[in-house]
Amino acid sequence: MDFSGLTVSNGDLAQGGFAWPEPLALIDLDTAPHHPRGLRLPPWPVVGSGGRDHPLACKLDTVVEAGFDTDAIIRAVTSQPLAAATLVQLLRVLPALSAEEGLTAESLAYATLQGSAAHRDWIMRRTPLVRRHEPGRVGLSREGDDVVATLDRPGAGNAIDVSMRDALHEAFALANLDHSIARITLRARGKAFSLGADLAEFGTTTDPATAHMIRCRTLPAREAVHCADRFAVEIDGGCVGAGLELAAFAHRVTATRRSWFQLPELAMGIIPGAGGCVSLTRRIGAQRTALLVLSGRRIGACQALEWGLVDELVD
Repeated sequence: MDFSGLTVSNGDLAQGGFAWPEPLALIDLDTAPHHPRGLRLPPWPVVGSGGRDHPLACKLDTVVEAGFDTDAIIRAVTSQPLAAATLVQLLRVLPALSAEEGLTAESLAYATLQGSAAHRDWIMRRTPLVRRHEPGRVGLSREGDDVVATLDRPGAGNAIDVSMRDALHEAFALANLDHSIARITLRARGKAFSLGADLAEFGTTTDPATAHMIRCRTLPAREAVHCADRFAVEIDGGCVGAGLELAAFAHRVTATRRSWFQLPELAMGIIPGAGGCVSLTRRIGAQRTALLVLSGRRIGACQALEWGLVDELVD
C-alpha cells in the first residue's frame, strides 16, 4: 500500500492538528525530527511506525509493533473512520478520569456509535442470527471466604447475553456488599472463556440513550471496579470482546497457553463498550489498547503475558 498520502511530512508535523491527513495520520519515527512542545493531535488516529524510542512515540495514539500489519490497520480505520476517531478521542481523555468516570465516558462514546449509520449498516449486513442456545447462566459457589463465578454457556462459546450480564452484575454486587468474601474468581466451562457479547442481541435496543442508561444500571464492570483488588480470573481458550474487557479489571489474571485474545468491535462500527477502554488501558496502556482495537488482531497467550494483559501462564 502507498502510505505517502497518509504520512505526515516534517512541515505538517511542525504545524500539527488539522494539517495532518484524515482519517488516519502516519508518522515515520525513523525519520521524524524531535517535535517541539505543544504537540496538537487531530481528532482522528495518529499512528507511528519505526523506532519506539523516539521522543515523539509516547505522544501518539499508537505505534505499530512487530507482528502487526500497518496495511491492515489503515484498511480497518478507513473502513470505520468514525469509530476509529471516537476510540482515540476517548483513550486520550481516560487518564484524567477515575474508573467510574471512565466507564461513563466510554458508554457515552459507545452510545454515539450505536446510533451511527456505520453500525446500523453492520447490523443489516450481518447474517441473520437465530437463537440456538439456552439463555446463559453464571454458576456461583462459595468455599469459605472465596466465591467462584462460572460462565456456563459452553455451547455458545460463553457468549454473554442479557441473562449472563445481569447475573455477573449481581455476582460482583454481592462481593461488594459482603466484605467477608475475600476473593471472587471468574472461570468458564467449555473450550472458550468467552467469545464476547451475544451478537444476536446487537440492535435490540435501538435508542442509544436508553442503551446508555441500561449500561449505567447493569454493566458488570460498574460493580467489578469496586472489588477489583479481590477479583481473579482464570482464562482458557478464546477471550474476546466483552469477556476480555471484564477480565482485564481483575487484580490477577491467569491463562492457559492455548488462550488467545481479541477486540473485534471496530469492524462493527463501534468500540469496546463493556468497560474495555477503561480496563485495558489500565493494564496495558492506551497505545496497546488502541493497537488491539484498530487492528482487530488476535494475540496469543505469550504476547498477552509479555504485555501484562495476563499475569501468569498455567497448564
